[in-house]
Amino acid sequence: MSLGACSTLPSSGPTGPEIRKGVLEPESDSEKQLGMSLVQVVDASTLPPAPVMPAIELADLAPPPTDMVGPGDVLNIAIYEAGIALFGGGGGAAALAREGAAPFDPSVKVQNLPPTRVDDNGDIILPYAGRLRVVGKTVGEIQEQIRNSLKGLSQNPQVLVTMNQVITNSVIVSGEVARPGRLVLQTNRETLSDVVALAGGYRGSSKDLTLRVFRRDDNVDVRLSDLVDNPEMDVRAYPGDRFMLISNPRSFSVLGASGRVENMPFTRSDISLIEAIAASAGTHPQFGDPAAIFVFRYTTDGQGETKPVVYHINMMNAGSYFLAQRFGMRDKDVLYFGNSEANQPTKMIQLISQLFSPIMTVVSVAQVLDDN
Repeated sequence: MSLGACSTLPSSGPTGPEIRKGVLEPESDSEKQLGMSLVQVVDASTLPPAPVMPAIELADLAPPPTDMVGPGDVLNIAIYEAGIALFGGGGGAAALAREGAAPFDPSVKVQNLPPTRVDDNGDIILPYAGRLRVVGKTVGEIQEQIRNSLKGLSQNPQVLVTMNQVITNSVIVSGEVARPGRLVLQTNRETLSDVVALAGGYRGSSKDLTLRVFRRDDNVDVRLSDLVDNPEMDVRAYPGDRFMLISNPRSFSVLGASGRVENMPFTRSDISLIEAIAASAGTHPQFGDPAAIFVFRYTTDGQGETKPVVYHINMMNAGSYFLAQRFGMRDKDVLYFGNSEANQPTKMIQLISQLFSPIMTVVSVAQVLDDN
């Protein structure tokens, strides 16, 4: 009866043989539909492939000029005139001619117009010049456009246009950065990591952060630590991009007969299986089986389908310690320590001891009272 009761004793999970049987010979329809596969990690060829860094699939756009104007931009416009001034008073050359006066002032007069915002249609409105379409033009082109529009009204006007507020040539940065907000691209050669640095840098650890980039109709997520480790992924930012730095720490779960059962964060951007085993305090010396260590993981096959895979590694073999150093853990992996079949009788003895311990205590107390 005692031996038969061993199979019903409480445990932290199945044993190694039970897991292998459940994967290779599923009994229920739900288990069959999962399509699980078992991989015995016995040499380098059975190790899971290293993750391939995904390409950042964003529209590859040539950088525009840094002084290109668009809706929302605010322009400072200064008009310089010598002699008879249109903007400096007196009504200009035509008005003075009607009055029969022809004064001459050799000094240069400058008229600074109020800050002019480019409207939603891409136009500005100037005195005497009227409505001018400036969207998609540089400040140099706008200067020449205003100068040509004033010909015949002013005597050789010179125009200077500068940017007061830049909207078109900027990006929006939000999330886990020191200074979120609008950021002007000064050279249009800034990369993704440059944008984060110009926003004051990131808050927290790079291994726990994901940079989400929105460009027109596309968006892509890239881990900040991957940008540091793979410079080829650090592509250029583009005016109008939106950046969101999100806290997204990676972790793995520890279950079964281990020293601790919990969800554990990655201590670095990449950790190996041997490091994960050490962080979880390894196999429990009384109830665990070092020959039954499993990693449960969803993988994507060549057709793009997601399949559950169970990796089994026997840490009773010396070579497994070297293989575990090259076995990379991934986000949301489940590290399972199998229960030992040999410890079931020990559990039974402990259970019996716990049942009879109060009785033995009462008997001992009774004997002490009888002796007294």
